[in-house]
Amino acid sequence: MTAIVIIPARYYSTRFPGKPLYPLKGEPVIQHVYRNSKLSRLAEDVIVATDNEKIYESVVNFGGRAVMTDKEHPSGTDRIAEVASSMDYDIIVNVQGDEPLIRPEMIDDVITLLDDKRASIGTLTKKIEDTEEIADHNVVKVVFDKEGFALYFSRSPIPFNRDEWKSLFEIRKSKIENRNFYKHVGIYSYRKEVLTSLANMVPTELEKIEKLEQLRALENGMKIKVKETFYETYGVDTLEDIERIEKCLSTSL
Repeated sequence: MTAIVIIPARYYSTRFPGKPLYPLKGEPVIQHVYRNSKLSRLAEDVIVATDNEKIYESVVNFGGRAVMTDKEHPSGTDRIAEVASSMDYDIIVNVQGDEPLIRPEMIDDVITLLDDKRASIGTLTKKIEDTEEIADHNVVKVVFDKEGFALYFSRSPIPFNRDEWKSLFEIRKSKIENRNFYKHVGIYSYRKEVLTSLANMVPTELEKIEKLEQLRALENGMKIKVKETFYETYGVDTLEDIERIEKCLSTSL
C-alpha cells in the first residue's frame, strides 16, 4: 500500500495565532514537523495543507511541498481530505502541524496498523505516567479492547476507578503504578476512501459534546486500531509550550 503524510497547518489559532511559523531553535515549528515526517520509511511523500500564504511561502522556502486549501474548512480532517482527493495514495497520514517532536517511527507505526484489513483508521496511545494527566481535560484518554481497537475516547478520566475516586483531587493524589491508563497521541492514518467518507459526515452528538473528531468515526461504525508508543510528544498549544519543547529538542541532540 502507498502512503503520504499530509500536515494540516492553519494560521489563526485561538490560543496561539501563527504558531506554525513561530521560531523554534531558529526554525519555524512547521519545518521541524516536516523534516521529521520526511524521515518516515513507509511514507512516500510529505505535503503541507494550509490556508495561509505565509505558511505556504515558509514551507516552499525551506524546500518543502505545500498546497493552498479552502480557508473555510472547520477542521484539519477536512483540509487533508481536500488535498487527498486529488492524489493517488492508499493511506493518508495526518500529522498535526504543531507537533515538532513527532517521530518518523510513529508515522510508520500508524501506517502498518492498516495492514489489519478490519481497521479503517490507525492511531497511537501512550501509557500515562503522570497522574495529573488523568484529571486534565486537555489530555484525551482512550480505552481499547483486547485486539487493540478503540472503544472510546474522552477528556474525562477513563476507565473511572469507582472504588477509589470520588473527586478530581482524589484522582490527582492516587498512584497509577501497574494500572493501565492511556492517553491518545493525535496522529492518524486513514484509508483514502475512509477519509473521504468521514469528511462528508455531519458531526455526531458525542463528537460535539467531547469536542473530539475521532468519535464521529466510532459513532458511524468505523474501527480505529491503536498501538502503544513509548515516545513522548508535546504539541504547541500556547507560547509557554515552546520552552518545554526546546528543552526536549536540546536533550535529543
